[in-house]
Formats: sequence, structure tokens, C-alpha cells
Amino acid sequence: MGRTLKFNIFRFNPEDPASVPHMDAYYLEETEAMTLFIALNRIREEQDPTVMFDFMCRAGICGSCAMMINGRPDLACHTKTKKLPNEITLMPMPVFKLIGDLSVDTGTWFRGMNEKVQSWVHTDKPFKPNEEEARMDNALAEEIYELERCIECGCCVAACGKANMLPDGFMGATAFNRVARFMMDPRDERSNDEYFEVVGNEDGIFGCLGLLGCEDMCPKKIPLQDQLGMLRRKMGFSQVKHLFQRAEKR
Repeated sequence: MGRTLKFNIFRFNPEDPASVPHMDAYYLEETEAMTLFIALNRIREEQDPTVMFDFMCRAGICGSCAMMINGRPDLACHTKTKKLPNEITLMPMPVFKLIGDLSVDTGTWFRGMNEKVQSWVHTDKPFKPNEEEARMDNALAEEIYELERCIECGCCVAACGKANMLPDGFMGATAFNRVARFMMDPRDERSNDEYFEVVGNEDGIFGCLGLLGCEDMCPKKIPLQDQLGMLRRKMGFSQVKHLFQRAEKR
């Protein structure tokens, strides 16, 4: 027989005026290779069909099942219960709007973030549908792909001290990762000064506290520290350039 696991699950439905935030306890016998995704589905199917949480792919690709697991953001689908103690506390991720129980609205937040950082290739070249795709060096393509692996699960945002202090303003590491990705892309024609207008402020890269909870908690192990350092350095040079330009005008 496996261990008996106790799950303390946050419960609250903001759409129900009678609902109040509280914790409910559920017990399950641990099975081999059990993940939190499996455990939550068993709880919903066998004990309480009202428990709300999100899932889709079950393979660590969609990012839907991110939640706070014993105080740390992670994906339920790739978190095995054998790596956790007998008592497991599950909470919704902070920063994002709560839908209910463990379910949060990451989509609206990420849509807003992508609009803020203008997350698309900026070019003056007219689109030619019959033209071949732009060729790119393989090594550069792999560097860009490394940053494109972000699944927008929100774990880095939930782990970010600044995002928790300013949930409606600070862009977060995922935004800086997107900017770094387009700075690498030779098809994007924006200059460093133009990128500075997007992220060179307190809500952007200069507001980062450098605690690196984002990289520690990223389930895809994206090298966010490297991108934060590169972006802070380039935007710092742009800031100095702006200061000299202002001084020359006086």
C-alpha cells in the first residue's frame, strides 16, 4: 500500500456571494507515478466534483495547471507526489485574477503583457505571401527557439517579488524574455532606443529586483537570468545615451 496523502486545497468562488475563502482537506492513497494532476482528477471524480482547477495537455506544454504547491509555483501535471511530503497544500497563484479555487485567469494578464511589449516582428518590409521564408543561421534559430519555449504558465510571475507588489503594473520576466527574443531576431527592425521606450522604465527592466525567483521556478528551465542581465545592460546604455543627449541640448 502507498502512503495516505492529505491535500489541503484552497476553496473560494468569487462569483458566489455566499462563498468565503477556506481550506478543505481530502485524503488519497498514493499510487505509483502519481502526479498532482492525477490526484486532483481523482479528488474531483471520487470525492468532490466542485473542485475547480485547470488542465489541458497533461504534458507540461500548455501551462494551464500551474498552481502554488506547498508555497512554490509549479505545474501539477509534472509534479510527482513521491517528491512531496504526506501533507500537500495547494493554493491558486497570486498576481492573476482568481476564477475559483485553484483556477486563475492567466490569459488576460499575458494578453496585456504581449500588447505592452509589442510582441510581434516589427518591419517595414511588405508582406509577400509567395516569397520563401527568410533564412536564418541555425545557431541563431536555436537561440531564439530556446526563448520561445516559454509556455506562459505564469510560474515566473507568481514567484516574482515585484510582480506580487505591483500586480497591475510590473511586466515580469516573461515580458523581458519576449523582448530579448525579438532583439535576437534579425527580421525585427527595432533599435535599442525603440526597445527602451517599451521596457526602459520602473514597470519594465529597471523595476526588476534581481531576486531571480523567476528562473528558479521556471518549469521549462529557460535561462531568464541571462536575458534579464543582457536587457538591463542594453537598456542601461540607452539610458546613458539619453542623458548625454539631454545634456548636450542644454
